[in-house]
Amino acid sequence: VSLLLFQAKSCICHMCGAHLNRLHSCLYCVFFGCFTKKHIHEHAKTKRHNLAIDLLYGGIYCFMCQDYIYDKDMEQIAKEEQRKAWKLQAFTPTVVSHYQCTMTGIGEKYSTWEPTKRELELLRHNPKRRKITTNCTIGLRGLINLGNTCFMNCIVQALTHTPLLRDFFLSDRHKCEMQSPSSCLVCEMSTLFQEFYSGHRSPHIPYRLLHLVWTHARHLAGYEQQDAHEFLIAALDVLHRHCKGDDNGKKANNPNHCNCIIDQIFTGGLQSDVTCQVCHGVSTTIDPFWDISLDLPGSSSPFWPLSPGSDGSVVNGESHVSGTTTLTDCLRRFTRPEHLGSSAKIKCSGCHSYQESTKQLTMKKLPIVACFHLKRFEHSAKLRRKITTYVSFPLELDMTPFMASSKESRMNGQYQQPTDSLNNDNKYSLFAVVNHQGTLESGHYTSFIRQHKDQWFKCDDAIITKASIKDVLDSEGYLLFYHKQFLEYE
Repeated sequence: VSLLLFQAKSCICHMCGAHLNRLHSCLYCVFFGCFTKKHIHEHAKTKRHNLAIDLLYGGIYCFMCQDYIYDKDMEQIAKEEQRKAWKLQAFTPTVVSHYQCTMTGIGEKYSTWEPTKRELELLRHNPKRRKITTNCTIGLRGLINLGNTCFMNCIVQALTHTPLLRDFFLSDRHKCEMQSPSSCLVCEMSTLFQEFYSGHRSPHIPYRLLHLVWTHARHLAGYEQQDAHEFLIAALDVLHRHCKGDDNGKKANNPNHCNCIIDQIFTGGLQSDVTCQVCHGVSTTIDPFWDISLDLPGSSSPFWPLSPGSDGSVVNGESHVSGTTTLTDCLRRFTRPEHLGSSAKIKCSGCHSYQESTKQLTMKKLPIVACFHLKRFEHSAKLRRKITTYVSFPLELDMTPFMASSKESRMNGQYQQPTDSLNNDNKYSLFAVVNHQGTLESGHYTSFIRQHKDQWFKCDDAIITKASIKDVLDSEGYLLFYHKQFLEYE
């Protein structure tokens, strides 16, 4: 076993010839196989050799139990060999990166936790599970600005505090199948989550993330200030593409379908109903979306009238002060029927001729994370400006009124409270807000992120400060992130 651990870097998989993909060695015969690609699994099933050793960490895997076995003697041998390997490396003249050491089989410079006598005594006296206290700051970490990279830092803060995404990465669910893991953005995100939740307080330097973004989204390369919304979409796109090789991203009966963690969390379905004004026939299409872009008052496009009445009524938890635009207003405008006009006639399948029509957008499928993009930057041939209109947004949001199933509850584009608004599946909680200060030409991005249920912090690159709920709700708002309540696991 000692020899196997020490010489692991010279071993290759007997089936594919690779030395990556968590190489394991059979303990019954001379056979090395990839764990990630299940080559060692195939060997175990064929030969009935049910024990193998992980050549990176030294753990023993049982294929009958389908789990790693804890053995005190094996743990000690693994620790000794890893210690020798790291000590030997310390005398080498060249500096070897942590990533290179891991990939060459030397093993990570971490060991399994074993409780001390004092800790065992404490565990015996405190058998009940202890929840994380509200004043705990684990998971909070600043990010160094690498030269106008605040647009990236604020999105990273939002992603690392996305509840279900955090659970995925901290449970080590990503199994990379790319030829070069060093170019995988999902691997880098996994490392980023480990860095954020490691307990370190010093700001993290996301240089590897920036390099990967420049490599895979070349339109974002360079040190110019970029749009945070554009970065979010580009990051989700690259993460989605790099997840496709995962087992979770594959679906045998439909090779074009992806069920990766990005699609599971961020992808929703937008229904478009086009109704012929002559025969009233309806043509329906459903398109996937990662975010919803909402027009604001003050833009060049005509805005739908504000909330019904100005009597201080409350819709979706938002107080309707006279003249104040709310997120609900923007969503009502987004989902209202729109007459396409005589210049945009469509060929009706019922009339068999071109007719005027109306179009209405509704939510067919809600994502776990609903991201709303308030269109504050207006670009046209004659106009380039930032819209600073204040938009009130709630801590809790019910999306039921904007579902395709609730369409009949709105008459002529006017809001009516649906009877099934108590559907908890459609209720969301705010967990991150990205803001832009300054002008279109010169500005700065910051973010508010939620820690625990009601603790908020402002992230300004490397500086993190405590924030009140009022600070969050009074902010201008550029990107709003909401998470389905029943899936938060808080």
